[in-house]
Amino acid sequence: MYFTRIISITMLFLLYSINLYADDLLDAGRATTIDVLIENAVRRKLIAGAVVSVGNHNGQLYITTLGNLYPDTASEHISELTKFDIASLTKVIATAPAIMKLLQQGRLNLLDPITRWFPEFEETDLDEITVLNLLTHTSGLNDIEISTDTPLQNLIEKVVTQKKAASPGNRFRYADINFILLGELVSRASGVSLDKFCADNIYTPMEMKYTGFLPTSINNLIAPTIERDNTLKSGVVQDMNARILGGVAGHSGVFSTSADLNRFASMILNQGKINGKEIYTERVIRQMTSPYFYSNGRVIRGLGWDINSPFSSPRGNYFSATSFGHTGYSGSSIWIDPEQDLYVILLTVRLDYRDIRQFNQLRSDISSLAVSVFSAPQIAADIIKTIKSP
Repeated sequence: MYFTRIISITMLFLLYSINLYADDLLDAGRATTIDVLIENAVRRKLIAGAVVSVGNHNGQLYITTLGNLYPDTASEHISELTKFDIASLTKVIATAPAIMKLLQQGRLNLLDPITRWFPEFEETDLDEITVLNLLTHTSGLNDIEISTDTPLQNLIEKVVTQKKAASPGNRFRYADINFILLGELVSRASGVSLDKFCADNIYTPMEMKYTGFLPTSINNLIAPTIERDNTLKSGVVQDMNARILGGVAGHSGVFSTSADLNRFASMILNQGKINGKEIYTERVIRQMTSPYFYSNGRVIRGLGWDINSPFSSPRGNYFSATSFGHTGYSGSSIWIDPEQDLYVILLTVRLDYRDIRQFNQLRSDISSLAVSVFSAPQIAADIIKTIKSP
């Protein structure tokens, strides 16, 4: 009966609600409509394959895995344990959580000036930047090209010569440099590298066995990403700055699986706990996901997390105003809604990086569909009411 209800609501949603390539979705004999969305994206060569996982504070409610690691249909099929380069999800699965762990441990403060951790910024035009500014992309810093010769030192030398365009904390400008600096801050504050800190304090306690930087030989295959020469390569971080920095960087570099990301999202929805083990206090989780308003209220961010901005396509149509998430250039995204007790994870082998609109529409459609089916009977009722109205 539950399965019938899901299919009924899903088909109503598809046919009468959001714009989902209607000509391709009228075949009710297909397994599920989320599958149809993914199959449609594969057929259009937007992706080679994907994993979609939906869950709540208790864990996974639904998963689908479709397509292959490579466009060649003879290649390995994607599975729940396929490891993906999650790109900028590193910011919210590694770096921001590491900063919040240090905050919980009393080792730093959000209002610490950057000069506390980077004396290189003393007596520069940027010495008013705080940890909070870096977490919310309101430092005013611009991304730079990193040299392969002593990359971190070269990066900091270039950053400190930037001229302040606006006072920190006023204007949102998404830039990887903020999280590259935060990754180095974790190392300076803790005395260990970012990858080791995350492994010891987050991934191991949470039993996220397949999550971390610098993937080595594992039991499951690694999904490839596209290189600059348009070839597909697996096991090496796609982002060139992260690669120059040795594969461990605050903005990109983490590889993970849907199974591990399920655990992370469930921990967030459980206010910092998983399997009875406290990873974060409730206060720290609330602090990390509370809204900060920037750019005259047009942009809302959490600490690392996106809430409402030009990058919020995985929010879809029906996640609540208190939901939050992030996207990754490689084709990953995660969106979490404490109000509706729901999360949606999307991991893809992305092939087309030019059609950003279509890819963002895929993210939005999957989230909208997931909420309508798993968390919002009122949406279904509204859909039925719309259908019955003249």
